[in-house]
Amino acid sequence: MGKIRVAVAGAKGRMGREAVKMILDDEALAFVRGIDRTENGVDVGEAIGIGTIGVTFSNAIEDVLLKDKPDVLIDLTHPDAGKRHTRLALEYGVRPVVGTTGWTPQEIADVDKLSRDRHIGAVIAPNFAIGAVLMMKFAQTAAKYMPHVEIIEMHHDQKLDAPSGTAMKTAELIAQNRRELKQGHPNEVEQLEGARGGYYDGLRVHSVRLPGLVAHQQVLFGGPGQTLTLRHDSLDRQSFMPGVNLAVKKVMQLGHLVYGLEHLLDD
Repeated sequence: MGKIRVAVAGAKGRMGREAVKMILDDEALAFVRGIDRTENGVDVGEAIGIGTIGVTFSNAIEDVLLKDKPDVLIDLTHPDAGKRHTRLALEYGVRPVVGTTGWTPQEIADVDKLSRDRHIGAVIAPNFAIGAVLMMKFAQTAAKYMPHVEIIEMHHDQKLDAPSGTAMKTAELIAQNRRELKQGHPNEVEQLEGARGGYYDGLRVHSVRLPGLVAHQQVLFGGPGQTLTLRHDSLDRQSFMPGVNLAVKKVMQLGHLVYGLEHLLDD
């Protein structure tokens, strides 16, 4: 088998830059095009500060999908663009690997149908950090025994969606092992609207946005006389790249959507 041809949407962003470096460092992958709405014809390496690499940006994703014929499109943009790019990729026969968050259950179901109809693999991962995926799996297990739980997720102040995709995925996994339980005093009153956080199936999710943060999450469990804290910290965006690399290679073997990196770790 030849190299897997990969295009990156959002290659000029902080996550995209790391993805480009990861592709260039892996002999099994070939970087064919960067996609950015403000750049066209500029060498990607020069734009992201790693020197000339001989691969340029395009601001027309349809041209990239049709003419460059990548096997995989990595999308690391923002919710509106990422959803459009994912659908376009599948329509052009290209496998999307998506780190963009903000998906609704219906949108995920629609992508799965499109993927299955075309027998083309797709991966949407709320978090590509393997440590974060393990945290979510551990939280799912712990919820069987300690049903009182709250989630605190902390991200940089440029993140568009709240709660994060990781927090939502964690809540979904916990809900699979825990019946809905309204926590706190039954007569509690919020003196400040939103003080108790968002409500998901009985548990509370809190979002923090501050400069200096990257991606962090705590899952706090409480029981009689004890607490359990599961925490993951991404201190650098390099933490996501082993997961992105895994997804790029695994998606070549799929004929449907996989939502969540944990399903690829189980293979």
